[in-house]
Amino acid sequence: MDVNQFKERYVKKFEEMYAFDYKEGSIREQFLTLGYLIKNMYAPEWRQTSDTYLENKSKQVFYFSMEFLPGTMLKSNLLNLGLLDTVSDGLKELGLNLDEVATGEMDPALGNGGLGRLAACFMDSIASNGLAGHGNGIRYQYGLFKQKFIDGNQIELPENWLRNGNVWEVRRENKAVTVRFGGHVTLDEDENGVKRPEYHNTMNILAVPYDTAQVGYDNGVVNNLRLWSAEIPYGEEYLYPTDEARDQVKQITEYLYPDDSNYEGRMLRLKQEYFFSSAGVQSIIRYYKKMDLDWSFFPDKIAMHINDTHPTLVIPELMRILMDEEGLSWEQAWEITKKTVSYTNHTILQEALERWPVDMIAQLLPRIYQIIVEINRRHIEKKIPLYGEDLTYRTAIIDHGQIQMANLAIIGSHSINGVAKLHTDILMNQTLHDFYLMYPNKFNNKTNGVTMRRWVQISNPGLTALLDDVIGTKWKKAPNELVVLKAFANDKDVLKRLDEVKLNNKKKFAKYVQEEMGITIDPTAIFDVQIKRLHAYKRQLLNVLHILDRYSFIKENPNTDIPKRVFIFGAKAAPSYHYAKQIIKLINEVANMINNDDSINDLIKVVFVENYGVSLAELIIPAADISEQISLAGKEASGTSNMKLMANGALTLATMDGATVEIHDYVGKDYIYIFGMTNDEVQTLNENRTYHSRHLYETNPRINKVLNMLVDGSIPNTEEIGQDIFDSLVKYNDEYYLLQDFDSYIEAHKRADTDFKDRMKWNKKALMNIANAGPFSADYTIHRYADEIWKMKPGEENILLQPEA
Repeated sequence: MDVNQFKERYVKKFEEMYAFDYKEGSIREQFLTLGYLIKNMYAPEWRQTSDTYLENKSKQVFYFSMEFLPGTMLKSNLLNLGLLDTVSDGLKELGLNLDEVATGEMDPALGNGGLGRLAACFMDSIASNGLAGHGNGIRYQYGLFKQKFIDGNQIELPENWLRNGNVWEVRRENKAVTVRFGGHVTLDEDENGVKRPEYHNTMNILAVPYDTAQVGYDNGVVNNLRLWSAEIPYGEEYLYPTDEARDQVKQITEYLYPDDSNYEGRMLRLKQEYFFSSAGVQSIIRYYKKMDLDWSFFPDKIAMHINDTHPTLVIPELMRILMDEEGLSWEQAWEITKKTVSYTNHTILQEALERWPVDMIAQLLPRIYQIIVEINRRHIEKKIPLYGEDLTYRTAIIDHGQIQMANLAIIGSHSINGVAKLHTDILMNQTLHDFYLMYPNKFNNKTNGVTMRRWVQISNPGLTALLDDVIGTKWKKAPNELVVLKAFANDKDVLKRLDEVKLNNKKKFAKYVQEEMGITIDPTAIFDVQIKRLHAYKRQLLNVLHILDRYSFIKENPNTDIPKRVFIFGAKAAPSYHYAKQIIKLINEVANMINNDDSINDLIKVVFVENYGVSLAELIIPAADISEQISLAGKEASGTSNMKLMANGALTLATMDGATVEIHDYVGKDYIYIFGMTNDEVQTLNENRTYHSRHLYETNPRINKVLNMLVDGSIPNTEEIGQDIFDSLVKYNDEYYLLQDFDSYIEAHKRADTDFKDRMKWNKKALMNIANAGPFSADYTIHRYADEIWKMKPGEENILLQPEA
C-alpha cells in the first residue's frame, strides 16, 4: 500500500464510520478510524496463520500470565506491518499528525511492571520469530489503578481503559467455556465400575474470550493473545437475581490484583487464577481435539508455559480434564501434564512464593483440591525411598495447612527456569535447593530480554535513524548486529550525532514535565532515572538519601562545579503497601523542597511522574543518561528496565544484581558504574548477623546528617513518615542494607559526575552500551525458550534471525 492508497482508504473509512469529514473528527475518532483500517488489513493474515497451524498440525505454545502489559499497539502494529512511514506520511498529507492521532489510544494497564511487560515482549518476539505461540490471560475491566498524587500521597483511582472500547480486540462468543466454582464433588461409579466425579451446587461462570492479534515483524505471522472475561452463562440469569450475586461474577475480571489484605480479597484473587487457567486449558483441549490425534501426542503438539506461579492451577486443571472428561488414567494424564507444562520462576524471596490455605482451595475448587492432594500423596510416596523423609517433606506441596504453589509448579512440570544467571544460581543453591537436588535436569536459565522494536525503533526514532545511517539496517532483524557500532567508538562525528539525539529526547521529556507538572528542567543536566515498582528491596529510598546528601553538599558549597542533575522517578506502590507509600510521600516532599529552593541554582531537580506506565516509559527511557538499578544484590530476579535503558544509551549505575551482572559482563567495567555488596557478601552478612545499622548512623557523619534530615524538620510535611522511615533504617536494623552500601553508592555517583563533564568520553560510554545491548533482545530469549524448553522451531520462511550459539 502506497501513500495515496492509504489516504484514499483512510478518508473512505472515516466517512463510513462517522458520516462527516475526517478533518472535523476528534483525536479519538481519527485514531479509531486508523485502528479499524489497520485491523482490517492484517485480518486475512490472522486467519491464514491460524488455518496454517491447524492444517500443518504445528506444535504451539500457550503462554499463561496473570499480567500482560502491551502498551499502546498502533505504532507497534504499523511498524511490524511495514506501514509506519507510509501511514505517517499519508496522515501528514491529509493535514494530520500520527503522533497526535496515536494519543487517542488508551494504554491498557493490564500489569504491574516487569512481569506483564515481559509477557508482552514475549508475545511480540514469538510472532516475530515465526513461532506458533499465543498468550492467555484476563481481560480486566479496570487495569492497574490510575495513580494520582494528592499532597504528595499516592491515591488510587479506577483505570477504566475500556470505557471507549478496544479497537484491537475481537469478542469470540462461540469460543466461550464454562468454569465451575464451589459446591461439592462426589465420586460415583458409572456402569463400567469406573469412578466419575459428579458436581453439585456449583457456581457456573461463562468465560468469554477476547482475542487480540499479535503481529509478527515483517513476516506475515499473526498470532493471538486471548484474554478472558467473566459473564453470567446464557439462560442462567435467573440464578443471579440480585445485584450482589451479579457482582460476584463481574468482580472476577473487574480488577487487576484486588486488595488481598482480607479473606474476601484473597478468595477473589484465587478465583481469578483458576478462572483464566481453567478457561485457557479448556480452550486448548478443544483445539487439540480438532487435530484428531491420540492423547499420547499431546506434548508433541502443545506446550503450556506458566509465567510465575499465578497460573499453576493449569496443572491440576489439565489433570482434571484428561481424567474426568477424556477418560485417561492417572498415570497417562500425569505423564502428559509433566511433559506439557513448563514454569518460569520470578522471585528469589521465600516470603514472596505464593501459598494458599488448604481450606480456601477445598471450598472454592473441591475437585482441584482432591487432585492436588493426590499429586502430593504420590510425590511423597515415590520420593521417600529415594531421598528420605526430611528432603521429601521439605518439597511437599501441602505443608502446615498451606498449598505451596511453587512446589506444585515444579513437581508438575518438566522445566523450571530463572530469568537471569544470578537468579537461577540462587534458585538452585538457595531458594529451591531441595528441588534442585531432586530434579537437577529440570533447572535452566533464560535471561530476560526486551523487544528492540518498541524500545528503540518506536520509542527512539532519532537513535534508529542514526543506527541505520552508521551500521545499516540488519540490526532490526538481528539485534546482535548492534555490535558493529563499536567500530565507531572514537568517531567524533558519530559521537556528536549521538549527543544530539539524546539532547533532543531530553528536550521532549522536559517539555512534557513543563506542560504536565509545571517544573522547569534543564535538558543539558544529567537525567538520572529510576523507573520500577516501588518496593523496599528495589531501594528507591537509597536514591532519596543520595539526593538529600547532594542537596546538603550544594547548600554548604554553593560554588561547586558538579554538573546539574535531574532525578526522575516513576513508580506505583501496591495499595496496601504502607511503607512503600510512605517513601512515595517522602520523594514528593523532597521534590517540593528542592525544586522550590532558589539558592541551589537549579543544580538539582526532582521529578516524580504520576501514573507511570508503558507510554511514559517510552518518553523517559530515550531521555535517560543514568539508569539506576540499585536493588540489594541477590534480591532482583532480573530487571528489564536495565536492558531498555542500556539500549537507548543510558549508563547503568548498579549493584551486581539480576541481569545487571550480565550487562556488566557484556559492556565491561569501564562502561558501567558498579557499587555495593555482592550477593555473596550479602549472604555472609546475613549468616554472621553482624550488621548493626545504628553503629553506622552513629559513626558515619555523612549518614548521620542525612538521616537526621528525616526527623529534624528539614523536610516539610514529613514528621510522621520521616520518623517511621528513620526507624526502619536505625531502630529496625535496615533490612535491605541501604546504609552499608551508602558510601559506595555516593562514590559511584561522583565518578558519573566527573565523566559527564567530558562529553566525548560520556558519549563513547553511551555508544558502547548501545553496541552491547543486542544480546538482551527478547528475540534471542524466545529462541532459547523455543529450542530448549518448548522444543519448537519456526517455519523456514519465518525465521527472523539466527542468534549466536
